[in-house]
Amino acid sequence: MIDAYLHAVGTAVPGHDIHAAFVDWARARLPAERERRVFDRMAARAAIGHRWSVLPDDRPPVAEGGFYGDPTLPGTAARMAIYAEEAPRLALAAIARLAEQVALGEVTHLVVASCTGFVAPGIDQIIARELKLAPSVERLLVGFMGCYAAVAALRSARHIVRSEPHARVLVVCVELSTLHLQDTPALEPLLAQLQFGDGAAAALVTGEPGGVELGQPFATTLPDSHALIRWDITDQGFAMHLSGEVPARIAAGLADAAFAAAATGGARPEEVDGWAVHAGGRSILDAVEGALHLPSDALAASRAVLAENGNMSSATLMFVLARLLERRVGRGVALAFGPGLAAEGFAFRSAS
Repeated sequence: MIDAYLHAVGTAVPGHDIHAAFVDWARARLPAERERRVFDRMAARAAIGHRWSVLPDDRPPVAEGGFYGDPTLPGTAARMAIYAEEAPRLALAAIARLAEQVALGEVTHLVVASCTGFVAPGIDQIIARELKLAPSVERLLVGFMGCYAAVAALRSARHIVRSEPHARVLVVCVELSTLHLQDTPALEPLLAQLQFGDGAAAALVTGEPGGVELGQPFATTLPDSHALIRWDITDQGFAMHLSGEVPARIAAGLADAAFAAAATGGARPEEVDGWAVHAGGRSILDAVEGALHLPSDALAASRAVLAENGNMSSATLMFVLARLLERRVGRGVALAFGPGLAAEGFAFRSAS
């Protein structure tokens, strides 16, 4: 059976850095000095320097006159109107960066992953129209899977190529997390919102050798963990629930040999020379590193993506893969965590 190869990854972020403005805004929401001290400590330890937003860059979104400037935050309809315009635009910017690295040729399949908005016709159709793809192109929209949706998208591309050897699959992940700011006086959701930014990534997957070979996918779920990561659709955007227990639960799971084997495709950590771990947050990367006893530089690519962009949900793993494509990998593991609490990933290795 033919193998599938990821040839290149193009990435894009908007031009408005909102991280510092959000930190100030979130701190002011906390009513107690003790909670403000905790927030300050956690914000300083987050290892995030920048997060980017599609919201207008003439002023911080949380400032007076900004998108979130009024005491009552915008409704879901207003947020989705921006998503309908800006998600395709950011996705097309990532595709343009991809096209600078590799000839896209005649795309036969388009796989798009996004969990931060809804529009119909879907962003897959909008992208196809803007790229002037043939009407015969088969489209797949992977929605609302969260941070591991890049795994599902690339896994689907691999299946397509292995069943249709001449397929050329364009894979796109685009997330506009900053459209879902929630005004709350509670510490935990403010810390969760501290992580997220906007970003898009695009990749080409074909059966022609090049880039990295996409190996066997794998997936597993931590028992009794379904409530730890959750999106709730509200009248004022999507409310993210990210429990502070998540890093410890991941660490405990990976400390179990059976779960660790399922979460890494059976690879022994000492055999892996390329780790593409979703940069969900510093504490999550620390949990993976500690539980698997990895060298201190094993997750350098993930930590760099987190520092420069924050957590961009499904797009994040693609940003990490883009960095690993710059060097040779003999045995790689891509791994992401998301709602469930599920761990999904795949093996990969450099094609040459």
